[in-house]
Amino acid sequence: MTDGRGLVPSSPIRPSSRVLVEACVTGVEEARAAQASGADRLELCRDLEVGGLTPDLRVLEGVLAQVAVPVNAMVRLRPGSYRTRPGDVDAMAREVERLVAAGANGVVVGLLGSDGRIDAAATRALVASASGRPVTFHRALDATPDLLEALEDVAGAGVARVLTGGGPGAASEGAPTLAELVRRSREVIVLAGGRVRSDHVVGLVESTGVKEVHARAEAVGGIVQALAVRRSAGPRPASSD
Repeated sequence: MTDGRGLVPSSPIRPSSRVLVEACVTGVEEARAAQASGADRLELCRDLEVGGLTPDLRVLEGVLAQVAVPVNAMVRLRPGSYRTRPGDVDAMAREVERLVAAGANGVVVGLLGSDGRIDAAATRALVASASGRPVTFHRALDATPDLLEALEDVAGAGVARVLTGGGPGAASEGAPTLAELVRRSREVIVLAGGRVRSDHVVGLVESTGVKEVHARAEAVGGIVQALAVRRSAGPRPASSD
């Protein structure tokens, strides 16, 4: 039973055998390659060197014409601070509507208030602009002072998913916090991201209970292969210690 915000009290991790892999891509060729490597879903953006910005509509249309997997589009107006400025919500709402109308499966957003915490009112407005499409709150979450409080705030705003590394660094470093986020949330999906790679993805999944991981396109093939080996091997036996 949830508390009305998509959260439940802390409970044991229940690992899932099937882990969804999302690839971050910036164009048509990268999208096609990620799908061929086994990506289940794509996040489309531009300018990854600054953390990703809203993609050009023509690029989204080109990607949608070439892949069969769902494509979520980033909505971010500029690099730097995630804090809301005057006019941001209206401008982002227009972008959300435009991308959804073009066929995006969902959108990826993230706005913080002047105090560095979730801007819940802005987030609710963007969720409403998505007209029922799933909204992911990106790693702006990891810039907040209290991730568990931030999870409550985005759950209350109607967000479907949070992209987080359990803190500002790599997901492998934030694994304990990721595990707690997974324990606390049932309706809001925890999508683990932050330098996720094939050499540690199995350990990350098994230690946190995440059911979705996010990575750069070039890492997807190795991640998919590592997770496939995990599934074929079955659950690890419990330790006798």
